[in-house]
Amino acid sequence: MIPFEEKNDFELPNKENKPEFYEDIGIETGYRVFLFNDDIHTFDEVITQLIKAIQCNFEKARSLAFEVHVKGKAMVFFGEMAQCLKVSSILEEIGLHTQIVG
Repeated sequence: MIPFEEKNDFELPNKENKPEFYEDIGIETGYRVFLFNDDIHTFDEVITQLIKAIQCNFEKARSLAFEVHVKGKAMVFFGEMAQCLKVSSILEEIGLHTQIVG
């Protein structure tokens, strides 16, 4: 990822019907969305899209973006297949690479 510029002018999306985000990676049922690193998108772009896709706060999105940058990928969402497809679709709107694993 391209280094990001610190900005605090993000608006959190509407939280109605938001998909659940699970911190616990140890959950054995359901599906996971993984986000992969690239050298095209800036941190700002990834953070903004994560906020839109999983409706998390700026700090969580920044933490996930940094994990993707350092480790090459990160699990960004856990839930039912329909929810994972929605999250993946939103992330891919800007050309981010995702994978759903069940």
